[in-house]
Amino acid sequence: MKTSDKIYIAGHTGLVGSAIIRLLEGKGFTNIVTSTSSNLDLREQNQVKQFFKKEKPQYVFLAAAKVGGIMANQTYPAEFIYDNLLIQSNIINEAYHNEVEKLLFLGSSCIYPKNALQPIREEYLLSDYLEPTNDAYAIAKIAGIKMCQAYAKQYGCRFISVMPTNLYGPCDNYNIQNAHVLPALIRKFHEAKIAEKDNVTVWGTGSPRREFLHVDDAANACFFLMENYEHTEIINIGLGKDNTIAEIALLIKEITRFEGKLVFDESKPDGTPRKLLNVDKINALGWHSQIDLENGIRNTYTDFEERYDYYVTQKERTVFGNNNV
Repeated sequence: MKTSDKIYIAGHTGLVGSAIIRLLEGKGFTNIVTSTSSNLDLREQNQVKQFFKKEKPQYVFLAAAKVGGIMANQTYPAEFIYDNLLIQSNIINEAYHNEVEKLLFLGSSCIYPKNALQPIREEYLLSDYLEPTNDAYAIAKIAGIKMCQAYAKQYGCRFISVMPTNLYGPCDNYNIQNAHVLPALIRKFHEAKIAEKDNVTVWGTGSPRREFLHVDDAANACFFLMENYEHTEIINIGLGKDNTIAEIALLIKEITRFEGKLVFDESKPDGTPRKLLNVDKINALGWHSQIDLENGIRNTYTDFEERYDYYVTQKERTVFGNNNV
């Protein structure tokens, strides 16, 4: 990609999209196209068609999706599958019709089977049953992968699909009702500290293992793959290390300086027992993560403290149901 190329970031206000913009701007890219959901509803085929016809982007980072944690996925499965199928289908199809040079589709590690061998290799896709607490979202993402592969096979499109592990960082969703575990814990511990509460409750047993990658690392990987990866086979993006939820909670407790107790609500679901991605494929190409977990969480918490009012008011009102997040 040249710094003058027109690049469309779908989902630019979200966690990954905003990180990609920070990266591109830092590298001197000057022709970045975005549009908020109030101006462009990505679920509406005609709106997406007119947008691509007008803008004619050369490259597309498809980071737009409806996302959420276990509670949101269990409460709104119809919206998770419907909205995500429409968003990605409209963008992928219009990218083909408008001769986009290359598209990167951002998937999710939840596409892999619940009980996949660890660490999870790319070829484990569709080898067994999905985790039922987020299967609607996972099926939508799998459909996006297969659509990119189908367009590449039939039309010769340069459409690639990347599978990031659990991400965190600036511009995350901190809404307790639908956030992922790490940002939800950051907010819980911060507010418990401010309110001088005696304890913080964490869903589940604390035993599931999760891998967390800072979003700036993920953005760097996406840029690297856009420039260096041409295969239709999916490719994982991750840290290559995991921790238990209990370990993550204790680390956040320390970083936020919360002095109360940690309580695990074992009546709540744990989700997938373990989810660690095999990153041999991307490492062999020359990419490696640079941000370790502790420093990444400290950076994220500093950002959360400084922008607390934004995250719990303005962003919280729009994050769930906003198709560009």
